[in-house]
Amino acid sequence: MPQNFIGCDREQELLLPPNLKDWLPQDHLAWFVLGAAEEMDLSAFYASYRGDGHGRAAHEPAMMVALLLYAYCKGQRSSRQIERECVEDVAHRVIAANQRPDHTTIARFRQRHEDALADLFGEVLSLCAQAGLVGVSVMAVDGTKVHANASQHSNRDYEQIAREILAEAAETDRFEDERFGEKRGDELPPELQTEQGRRGWLRDARRRLEAERDANPKPVPRSRPARLKESKRRLEEELWAECQANDAYEAYRARGVMRDGRRFGGPPKPYEPPATPAGKVNVTDPDSRNVKTPRGYMQGYNAQAATNERQIVIAAEINNDSPDFGHLEPMVGAAQQELEAAGVTEIPEVVVADAGYWHQVQMENIVSQGIQVLIPPDAGKRKGTRPGWGGGPYAFMRRVLATELGKGLYRKRQVSVEPVFAQTKFNRRIDRFQRRGRSACRSEWRLITATHNLLKLHQHQIAAAGA
Repeated sequence: MPQNFIGCDREQELLLPPNLKDWLPQDHLAWFVLGAAEEMDLSAFYASYRGDGHGRAAHEPAMMVALLLYAYCKGQRSSRQIERECVEDVAHRVIAANQRPDHTTIARFRQRHEDALADLFGEVLSLCAQAGLVGVSVMAVDGTKVHANASQHSNRDYEQIAREILAEAAETDRFEDERFGEKRGDELPPELQTEQGRRGWLRDARRRLEAERDANPKPVPRSRPARLKESKRRLEEELWAECQANDAYEAYRARGVMRDGRRFGGPPKPYEPPATPAGKVNVTDPDSRNVKTPRGYMQGYNAQAATNERQIVIAAEINNDSPDFGHLEPMVGAAQQELEAAGVTEIPEVVVADAGYWHQVQMENIVSQGIQVLIPPDAGKRKGTRPGWGGGPYAFMRRVLATELGKGLYRKRQVSVEPVFAQTKFNRRIDRFQRRGRSACRSEWRLITATHNLLKLHQHQIAAAGA
């Protein structure tokens, strides 16, 4: 008797047209993502297309959104890789309805709908809220450093940028002289007001300028010559802000009297702002910074997240500061806005964060809203207390964290927010932004955390169905 095998005839014509519903099991993530996309408000995507039907036909925005959501869930963010998967992977083919958008279409869709993709975070959070996953009795806040789409070696100081611009201009002139003939090629912040020394005024000026850039982000130019000019302009802008802050400080000291009526002890130390801008800027992604990590410095961003006990991300934002200091209140405020938009009336009862978030004024502002804050005044690696941090609120917080209740609540921080970063950076292999610029990276970070929430919601529904 001959061996018995199932036939394998690749030349066999399909007798009936294939049905995509037969290609994947019912509980597959692809079907879940498609169902979730149907429940989202995608009007912002459709609004950017002509309503009269003229022009070349575009891919259905709902399909493109579902395709990006599924790809990000799987840790696939390269537009070329997504294009390949639409040919080779069954799940991608199901989502794309057997269509094959090319990598340029995918990349341009992501760029064109940058703000709308960022807003998908709120849409997914609403779905999680409907499933009962957005309780916020204890909310954890933390940050992780994510590589920028730029190298540390692309940092340049003012002199280097100026020389490169001149060299670029000379080459352009030479090229154009050969063909035709010849050719060739600033601004600032408000006044400062703090009761502190010159260094404080200058520091506040830099912070105000950075806040202005954060509020009005600009896309990073695609061409290198344009990026060089933008980098040079930023350094000049920073010097201008410093000069204005110094002038304001000198005028303040010239009055001879502090705001509380006390007299200054003597004239300020002589100070002359530098003739040319100090510091460096990255000419690949000028918004990124050389941020400090436990393993050294890297060119990147500080990606912030606020999570609940179920590891659902409640708020996701980015900045380019190395320390987390000063970002507690903004993250709590962002979380409250996201909860309100998702229809959740509950406010956090307790906010927990590590020692890097200790900011007494911000903590007091949060407590005044009826939200308790648990932040150790001492870092975990420190032996003993910080010098000068021995009494008052520091001692009170140490006593609270020494109680069983305090220990139990603070212990939830580590199991609430840190696994989110581990899942994202190691399991999903998302440890570097693919786009450049503050606005683009914020959009990408919110899409990354939205798909994290989507995976959590999918797991929850599978578990509920099997219960």
